[in-house]
Amino acid sequence: MNNDQLERLRIASEKKRRPRGPVWLIFGGVAVLTAVVAFFAVPRAGDSVRTGMMSNKEEAEARANAELKARASRLDQERKGGSGAVPGTNAPAPAAGSGRVEGSVLTVSGYVVNRERIEVSPRFMGQVKWIGVKKGDAVTNGQVVVLLDDAEYAARLAEVNGQIAAAEVAIERAKLDLGRAEELVRQKVEMGKVLDDARLELRAREAQLQQLLGSRQLIRTYLDWCVIRSPVHGVVLEKMVDPGELVSPQTFGGTRGPSTSLLAVADPEDLQVEIDLNESDLPKVSLGQTCVVSPEAYPDRTYQGVVAEMAPEASRQKGTLQIKVQIRNPDRYLTPELSAKVDFLGEARR
Repeated sequence: MNNDQLERLRIASEKKRRPRGPVWLIFGGVAVLTAVVAFFAVPRAGDSVRTGMMSNKEEAEARANAELKARASRLDQERKGGSGAVPGTNAPAPAAGSGRVEGSVLTVSGYVVNRERIEVSPRFMGQVKWIGVKKGDAVTNGQVVVLLDDAEYAARLAEVNGQIAAAEVAIERAKLDLGRAEELVRQKVEMGKVLDDARLELRAREAQLQQLLGSRQLIRTYLDWCVIRSPVHGVVLEKMVDPGELVSPQTFGGTRGPSTSLLAVADPEDLQVEIDLNESDLPKVSLGQTCVVSPEAYPDRTYQGVVAEMAPEASRQKGTLQIKVQIRNPDRYLTPELSAKVDFLGEARR
């Protein structure tokens, strides 16, 4: 190969240099992508509001904060515009969306209870002969609800009546003996001792009659106690015995002894809410304070109440003080032992 051919095959030096423009573009693109990744990877105070970059916990916190702000805004608007009452009740209405009564300084939960639960018990051991009510029945004060077997006391009454009749005859005889003794002593046929003995015999017979009359009254009392009457107007909460069972006013140990109560009755229109109040909340509650009661089963119904009782001592184990809120004008929706929410109103709403 000659020199001319070699010269044609040689590449010029200016043509050997590669173009640098595309290389710089590649490096620039990589740098921009790295900066974007670093921007989103490094945590910042504003990351929680970036769409699509929040964790589950951060997203929940953000939603909770937004909801609290919305509730606060609605509450401010209602306070400026006034509040109404729940239809059908005379208690203030809860703030819309908040579930809390306007003017409430404290909200706690408790249980609806009867102010007085009366367990009707026998006065002596006996057998149930008849029971005329069942659970849920309405009763009136003085209504006969249970009869105990009175055969034994009826027999005792008949026996005492016979003894009383015999005592009355003995008194008549003693009076006749006393008259004869007086005549004999007056005629000086007998000594004065005969007259004294006749007088003492008459007094003994009269005392015996009084004793028998007292026994008859006691037996009549027992017979009256065999008829059990309701002590109040109310509803039968529980029936504890059936006909034929033995009942007693006291227990004898064990779990199979005689029943000590016949019925449990209470007034359905005399209800309270029983609350165990934390020590830290005591400054917010006082006797006579107005409250709003809403049963958990019917949250749309509210009732007015007032703090009626505060326990004289607290529970050291629980760190609580028991209080009772008297419910005004309860209705059929309030059932004892169901839970209820109580809002204690401040000074402005009392």
